[in-house]
Amino acid sequence: MSTLRDQLAALPSFPHPLPVLDPEQAPEDPHELFSRWFQDAIDSGQRQPHAMTFTSIDGEAAVGRTLIVKDIDERGFHFSTHRTSRKGQQIEANPRASMIFFWRESGRQVRVTGVVHALSREESERDWQARPSYTGSPNPDWQLYALEPREFEFMQAREDRNHTRVEYIRHGPTWSHGTVDTPAG
Repeated sequence: MSTLRDQLAALPSFPHPLPVLDPEQAPEDPHELFSRWFQDAIDSGQRQPHAMTFTSIDGEAAVGRTLIVKDIDERGFHFSTHRTSRKGQQIEANPRASMIFFWRESGRQVRVTGVVHALSREESERDWQARPSYTGSPNPDWQLYALEPREFEFMQAREDRNHTRVEYIRHGPTWSHGTVDTPAG
C-alpha cells in the first residue's frame, strides 16, 4: 500500500528540458530579466501567467493570496483591491509586501519584494470600470496600487533540484546582484 509520501514523491516534476539561468549572463537590471521571463510565460500560452501570490503583513505574520498583475511600469507592479479589505488594511498598516510568480511549465519563479504605494483616484476608477463585474456605479473604496521593487529573486528549477537562484537588491537608483546558494532538496 502506498503512503501519501510515496504518492507525492511519484508526482511528475518539471517538464524536460528546462531553460537554464546562467548567473554570469544575468543583466544588471532585474526588470530586464523579469520582462523576458514574463513575456516567455505569456508566449507559452499557459493560463494566467500574470497570476501571483501576493503576501502582505498582518501583525507579525505574512499572509498570502493569489492576485493578478494589472500592469508594470516605472512605478512598479500594479494590482488592486478594496482599501477596507484585509489586504488593504494590512497595506495601510505596513506597506512592505511581496509578489511571487510561478511559471510551472518553465520551472521559473520570481519573488518581487518592495513597498506598496496607492495610485491616483482616477487610475483606480478606470481600473474599477474595467472589471468584468462593473455595473456602472463608481466604487470609492477601490484602489489601484503599485509595488515598487526593492528586491528580486529569480529561481530557475533544475532537474537535480539544485535550483539556480539570482538575487537583486536595490541601492538607491542602482541594483546589485549575485547568486543565492541553496542546498539541493
